[in-house]
Amino acid sequence: MHIFSIDPQKLIDQFRYHADEPLLFTSGLFLFLFIGFLLIYIPLSKTHRPKLIFTILFSLYFYYKSSGLFFLLLISTTCIDYALAHLIYENRTPWKRSVLLTFSLVSNLGLLGYFKYTNLIHEIFSHMAGLPYQPFDIFLPVGVSFFTFQSLSYTIDVYRKKIAPCQHILDYAFFVSFFPQLVAGPIVRASDFLPQLARPTLVTHEMFGRGIFLITIGLFKKAVISNYISANFVDRIFDAPAFFTGLENLFGVYGYALQIYCDFSGYSDMAIGMALLLGFHFNENFRAPYQAKNIADFWKRWHISLSTWLRDYLYISLGGNRNGKLRTYINVMITMLLGGLWHGASLRFILWGGLHGVSLVIHKIYSKSKIHLTLKQTPLIKTGSNVISTLLTFHFVCFAWIFFRAHSMEVARQMIIQILFHFSPQVLVEFIRGYWTELVLILLGYVLHFLPRSFDRAAEQWTIRLPLVGKALLLLAVIFISIQTKSADIQPFIYFQF
Repeated sequence: MHIFSIDPQKLIDQFRYHADEPLLFTSGLFLFLFIGFLLIYIPLSKTHRPKLIFTILFSLYFYYKSSGLFFLLLISTTCIDYALAHLIYENRTPWKRSVLLTFSLVSNLGLLGYFKYTNLIHEIFSHMAGLPYQPFDIFLPVGVSFFTFQSLSYTIDVYRKKIAPCQHILDYAFFVSFFPQLVAGPIVRASDFLPQLARPTLVTHEMFGRGIFLITIGLFKKAVISNYISANFVDRIFDAPAFFTGLENLFGVYGYALQIYCDFSGYSDMAIGMALLLGFHFNENFRAPYQAKNIADFWKRWHISLSTWLRDYLYISLGGNRNGKLRTYINVMITMLLGGLWHGASLRFILWGGLHGVSLVIHKIYSKSKIHLTLKQTPLIKTGSNVISTLLTFHFVCFAWIFFRAHSMEVARQMIIQILFHFSPQVLVEFIRGYWTELVLILLGYVLHFLPRSFDRAAEQWTIRLPLVGKALLLLAVIFISIQTKSADIQPFIYFQF
């Protein structure tokens, strides 16, 4: 009988990096590893240093399985910013503190710039010099944008004297490398996270139930809705929009809007849920963004950890709204253009950020206008206006997603042309027949998204009240559904590429 036999080669293979098989939250291997991690973590949770050391080692292994030897970058970033934060805090000379902060900025942004923007600069230079462009073979480490922003916010907060630096490097290493949010956020602030390390680790009944709820809902969003509609519908449309009618392209855009939300918010939900099971709290990262009544409201609901990071460390640093209207609008545009560039070294992402920047400026102008103030004071008109503005905001966001998702500007152009000039509504019945499963999932996703927040709270409380067996069965049911809808190809999280 070899039921319980272990293949040593396969066991050793789990400690090797495979570029085509990154370690994902949705994989069976991660589930196995996480259960094993918990079995050791729970007894260690009452300690401090042993708990930190074990979790840091597991986090480094997790990152190694995602990006190979680039886990050394994570270690170097940790050591550099830990040392710089102490030097900044202990130094009282303003110009020396500024030089030290500049060094932190250069080391973090230089690291980010090399991996993300070297080929963009090389391409621009090649075109200007009339030389053939051959991109360098540069591998983008998973999550580099997240942990550099997280580490950078720490040194900036120490410089601004908002927080004191960590007294021990293990505390800081735990904060930077903590595996639930390491590779795709949310971007956790030191001021929110580090004080939790000073308290005894405690997982209450409510924390455990909420953690299971968030992991379950996040897994459903990612593995069932996002992966399925991506592999079977959205990718086909965006790969060749000219081969589909405008109607199909439009639904492809609606599908991608849901896909990227379920993919990214699903990861955030699982990260927040896992952190709760380990005794730590992360702030909310998504709040039903497509229910937003205007573009400013959208950015208060979408990727909240990034939007607040850009606000606090870029927009405010540029002057915010302190230097008059024109300078405020310029600061908004710079912030959103750089926010677009953060997502990728391409004109498409810059255009995506620019579209959001222009819309935010227009919203600021409109919100101060007499028309808006008049409508705001009329209850009946206000209700109708809210519905219309929500629909307009949603469709503007969808329009911008075209440039975000398309492989090139030409693909984006083809998609827009098909929607505007080759809509072909007569194919609707045939289209529904051909893609009814995907359309049902898209409809289900949007219905769940637009349900009142009270529904989410009720479902969460119901999960918390379930007995342990009930929670386990709920999670197993979602895992079973995920397996049934799984495609042959690995579906990494979309934000891994950023």
